[in-house]
This record gives sequence, structure tokens and C-alpha cells, in this order.
Amino acid sequence: MPAITIRPERLLADLHRLRAFGAYQTGVHRPTYAPDDMAARRWLVTRMQEAGLSARMDGIGNIIGENAAARRRLLVGSHCDTQNYAGWLDGAMGVIYGLEIARAFVEAGTPRGAGVDAAVFADEEAHFASFLGSRSAIGMLCEDEIDDARNLTTGQPLRDALDAAGLAHAVRNVLDPTRYAGYLEAHIEQGGDLEARGLRLGVVTGIVGIDQYRITFTGSRNHAGTTPMAIRRDAGAALVRFAHEIDERFRRCAAARTVWTIGDIKVFPGQVSIIPDKAEMLLQVRDADAGVLRIFRAQIEALVGEMGTSGPCPVSLEVIAESPPHLMADSLQAALREAADRIAPGAWQDMPSGAGHDAQILARVMPAAMLFVPSIGGISHHVDEDTTEEDIVLGCDVLAAACCHILETDGEAA
Repeated sequence: MPAITIRPERLLADLHRLRAFGAYQTGVHRPTYAPDDMAARRWLVTRMQEAGLSARMDGIGNIIGENAAARRRLLVGSHCDTQNYAGWLDGAMGVIYGLEIARAFVEAGTPRGAGVDAAVFADEEAHFASFLGSRSAIGMLCEDEIDDARNLTTGQPLRDALDAAGLAHAVRNVLDPTRYAGYLEAHIEQGGDLEARGLRLGVVTGIVGIDQYRITFTGSRNHAGTTPMAIRRDAGAALVRFAHEIDERFRRCAAARTVWTIGDIKVFPGQVSIIPDKAEMLLQVRDADAGVLRIFRAQIEALVGEMGTSGPCPVSLEVIAESPPHLMADSLQAALREAADRIAPGAWQDMPSGAGHDAQILARVMPAAMLFVPSIGGISHHVDEDTTEEDIVLGCDVLAAACCHILETDGEAA
């Protein structure tokens, strides 16, 4: 198959144009279904159509730009929503890679019937629900979940947000996995490993599993000045003791890349002169090994049991989300390695992803793989998030070369 040609100036121009939707300081604020997000999605539909793709937005906000002339296809893309007041490349870079590579295949005349469909998924950042768009795209999103979902920042019901965005009466489309040889997603690393090693590319071997817990402590409210320490049932103090102990236990059984975060703590009623009668914390654990996640869950359950029976405050545990680890497809990884070794020899490595991505959802129905480029300073989910233009272009060149190799191999197999 003849090589397709990526145009760096066009790639970067489109990426910076997308950056303008919701621009905030040096980053972007483009939460799902907000006016700037919908304006960006409409622009992407138009840009895909101008590229010769058949593009449309469905009832959850997903966009698929199809190469109608292709008989053998890859799906390439990411998401265009952002975290609140965050960076400009998270998701957006992968979206524009998909657009540019799909466009290059069209310009090359869809060689030997091979082409790329460009994908833009909605709400990967979970303003309403985790992987809302990609789960809808593979038929894993039910109407009841849409009815129940609320914006985690504003409390707006998802149904109201879809209505305001003009999507309430549009059909939600489900992908046909047999249409594709696989799904490829490029992303900034969102960490500092590549930069620290002086490397420019990472071939993702697997995406971490993520378990999220809500742990609630129930105490007894009373006056903070007149209640002796010996008889207090202080839910806030119980939470602090739990947080310290769980951190100590986790450190003893953590693997090399295990991470955990207490990301939110609430104490009720939240007054300095009142002993709290309720306290809750949100705890997240990430690892690429399902066995490690099971060990950590056992540690949490054991400590909840111990403190619930020996301490002054009952403790309850709720698993609020769990996403298992997902390995990336061997054949697609091999194509990415071959392209990286040919275009950037010695400048790449295999590595796991410490963050969740739409690729782990698509991997449930088709082969999937990911390519990372470095994040300057390891910064992401922040307005200072950035990557050099040279690395952005290199990543697109390598991903495009891998697409050619995969589709050529797929054609030979057929």
C-alpha cells in the first residue's frame, strides 16, 4: 500500500482551531454539552465533511466521519470534551489525528479500498457518567442510566442537557464492530515518564483498571466545647484515622505502578463548633493488574470491618465504580512498534496507561491500541498542559504509518 501523506501545517492549524472553542487562559474549559462543546462538535462535523467524509452527530453527541468508499477500515479518534478549566490537548489531539489521517486516506484515493473513519466520543471526562459516549457507541448505555445521570458539577439532569444541546430527539448510533479492523487512539501521556527518559513515543500495552469507593462514617452530633473527648463519636476523626491507616496498608502491598487517591472528603454539618455526625470520603485505586486491585479491595474491606466493630463510629463501604484493566491488541501494538521503530528509532518504549481512555471501552468489541506522546513536565488536567509541535506531528506520522500497515495486513488476510 502506498504511504499516505500527513500535512503538519494543516494538522496543527486544526488542533489550534479546536483549542479556540472554550479557550481559558492557556488551556480550555469545554465541559460536555456546554455551548462551546457543541460548537466544537458542529465544527468537527463540518471539517470532516469538507475532508470528504460522511459525518454526522448522534443523540449522545458522538461523531463518526465515515469514508464511504472504503471496504477495509480502521476507526481512529478520541474525545473533544475537557475537564473543567483544564488542558487543550487531552482528547483533542487524538480527535484531530483521526480527522487528519482519515482525510489523508481520502486524498490518496482510498488506496486498495483502505480507509479510516474518524471518531469523536462524548463525555469521556465523565461530567455526567464515565465513558458516556463510547459506552453508547458499543451499546452499553441504557435509557435508565440517561434518565438518572446528573452533571457532577452543576446537578443538571442529562436529559435536560441533551435537550438544550439539540440532541434530545436524535438517534443514538451503535457501531458495527465488523466494519473495522480495530480502533486506534493517540493521546498525550498525562505523566512524565517519556520526558524523563528522553523518549518521544509510547506504545500502550494496557490501560489500568480503576476502582472507586465511597466510605461513610456515622457519629453523633454534639457541642464541640462541652462534650468530653472520651465519650465523643466523632465521624470526622474516624475518617482521618481510616485515611491514615489505609495509606499505611496500601504502601505495604502496592505494585510498582499502583496509585491511590482520596479525592474528596465531606464532613457534616461542617461547622467548627459542632462534632460531625457524618463524614464520607471518595477513594480511587488504579492498577493494570486485576489481582492487585483485588488485594486492595480486600484491604479496604478488612479495615472497614475492623473500624466498624472496634471504633465508636459505624463505617459503610460502597463500590461506586469499577473499570477492569484492559490489555491492548497484540497485532495493533506490533504495527505501532514497527512504525515507531522505523520513523523514530530508539525514541519509543512500551508502557502502560495510568489513565482511563475510550480505547478500553472500544476494546470490548474490537481490537484496540493506543499511542502516547510526551506531556511537557508531566502536566495534564491543568491549563499548563502542553506538548511540542514536533512531538505532535511525529505522533501523527507514526499513527498514520501504523494505520497503513494494519490495513495492508488486513487486506492480505482477506
